[in-house]
Amino acid sequence: MTALATPTVAPSLIDRLNADCFCIEVDREHLWDEIDRRCGGVVPRAAMTNLFSTVPVFVSQPDHAAMVAVVAAIEHAVANPAYRERVLSWAPDITRFDPGPIGVFTGYDFHLTPEGPRLIEVNTNAGGAFLCALASAAQTACCREVEAATGLSPEGDLEARIVAMFESEWRRQGRTTPLRTIAIVDDDPIDQPLYWEFRLARAMFERHGYDAVIADPRDLVHRDGRLWAGDRAIDLVYDRLVDFALAAPEHRALHDAHLAGDAVVTPAPRAHALYADKRNLVVLSDPQAMAGFGLAPADLDALGAVPTTVAVTAANAEALWRDRASYYFKPTGGHAGKAVYRGDKTTRGVWERIVADGHHVAQRLAVPSRRNVLVDDVPTERKADIRLYTHAGEILLTAARLYRGQTTNFRTLGGGFAPVIVPANHGVP
Repeated sequence: MTALATPTVAPSLIDRLNADCFCIEVDREHLWDEIDRRCGGVVPRAAMTNLFSTVPVFVSQPDHAAMVAVVAAIEHAVANPAYRERVLSWAPDITRFDPGPIGVFTGYDFHLTPEGPRLIEVNTNAGGAFLCALASAAQTACCREVEAATGLSPEGDLEARIVAMFESEWRRQGRTTPLRTIAIVDDDPIDQPLYWEFRLARAMFERHGYDAVIADPRDLVHRDGRLWAGDRAIDLVYDRLVDFALAAPEHRALHDAHLAGDAVVTPAPRAHALYADKRNLVVLSDPQAMAGFGLAPADLDALGAVPTTVAVTAANAEALWRDRASYYFKPTGGHAGKAVYRGDKTTRGVWERIVADGHHVAQRLAVPSRRNVLVDDVPTERKADIRLYTHAGEILLTAARLYRGQTTNFRTLGGGFAPVIVPANHGVP
């Protein structure tokens, strides 16, 4: 969980902390024990090896404030009817159905550059929040002075806010009866890299009195005006699928229950279309287009943090290829860095497939910041992405992902989820 404090820290100090500070660490043994306790069993340590980094990432207050301003600007854009109509124009038909919920855990992902934060994408089923909350609570500092200077804090009220978020989604669909049953849904959930997060989510729901189940969508049945998982009638689905339009045959029961209003699905297809389709970045990064929607000047300024993004077409393909080292190429409906290519690493054959596919955007390269970690006691550089987990524009949690390679992954020694600290300048060396 982000620890906010004042006054502002100079960026040079932030750089030094990210390069040289190893006196605050994530106590992974404590973390694993806590996951064991909450999940009611022993979690295989192999499943956790590269899931958590051992260090936090430091972010300056101005950078954090700039990221929060981007979140507010996009929330204001989504509330604008003309903007909504624009981005829904290329979305599947199912997104025209608006039952009310706005989607849990909308994630805004940033790279921190010398020119300030740059928004690289938005995700509507952003994973990791339950894991990051525990990692934040597992931080230890070497001394009281460092702990006071950085404002380290426990989980605090985050769990209560998460529960309130799901209850809010339930009520947004007009439900007046108590929320009782929740299904956490993903394809082959036990084989998912973040399966243990599903277990943590289920445990949290159960602690708060809900009946919760982790379900494969193929095991769901829509009948008699309800969505069923075995003998459980499901009130709300926490949707972790990456079939954002619920178009696959194996997702038919969920698709039909959603359109019939027989279950609250969050995040739903409409949320992905409004926030996370990569084509939206083309509009968000176009100052003239955004000004035409009548957004406030402060919002237009904040959206300067969205790198210029264009759709890849046959007409601009050769120009983009010549300047490919300046771009990332991303699929419009992509997730988790899949089929994302850094231009200078893209072969001609891959490029021809991208152009033929017709479903990619080119986003101006925003080089990520770095955080050193200790690998065999040797400081080793890792790239850092910063993620703001939000709901209705409220920041629930700020976390980082450390990695090596083109995109984030959980295969990097010393990498994984990391807490974010926004420190105050109280004499931290």
